[in-house]
Amino acid sequence: MRSFTTLDLQYAHRFYEFEGEAQYLHGHTGVLTIEVEDTVNMGVNMVFPCNEVKKTAWEVLKNFDHALILREDDPLLPAILGVYEAQGIKNGAIQNTMKGEAFKTELATAYPDSRLVVTKETMTVEGMIKIVYDLLKDKLNIVKLTFTSGVNGATEEYKTTNKIARCPLCGIALNENGVCPKCRYNA
Repeated sequence: MRSFTTLDLQYAHRFYEFEGEAQYLHGHTGVLTIEVEDTVNMGVNMVFPCNEVKKTAWEVLKNFDHALILREDDPLLPAILGVYEAQGIKNGAIQNTMKGEAFKTELATAYPDSRLVVTKETMTVEGMIKIVYDLLKDKLNIVKLTFTSGVNGATEEYKTTNKIARCPLCGIALNENGVCPKCRYNA
C-alpha cells in the first residue's frame, strides 16, 4: 500500500544559458509530492505516518525553501556570494533560523547559512526530482515523486528495495539502534 504527503517550497532560480524568460532570476512556489510504499503495520494501520514522511523529508529539503538555487557554473554565483559577504550574511544571519544540515551530493550542495543551493544541472522540475530522490532514497521507501512548479510538472516512479525497520506502535522508522525516536519502543 502507498501513503503520500506534500511539501511546499518557495525558491528562486534561473536557467543559465537558456533562451527565453527563464534566463532571468525569478521565483516559484514548488509542490513536492512524496509517495512511500510498505506493508500496513498491524496496530497502527498505516504504511508510514504522513506527518513523519514530511518531517523526515523536511529535515533535508528545508534547505531549498526560501533559497536561491543556481547552477555551479552560473556567473551570478560569485556575484551573489560577494554581495552576501559585503552585507555580512554569507555565513548566516541571526534571522536565518529555518535551515537544514549542509549537504553535498553529486547533484547538489546546500549552503544553509547563505540560503543557497548549488546544482550541477539547471534546476528544472525534473532536476529537482533527481536531487530529492538522491537525498531521501535511504530514508524513505519512495515509490513516486512528483514536483510541480508554476505550470511545469514532472513525476518519476521507483522500485523500492529498502527494508526500513518501523515501530510496531507508531509506524515510524527505528533509529540505527532499533529504538523508536518518537515513542522510545526498543526492538
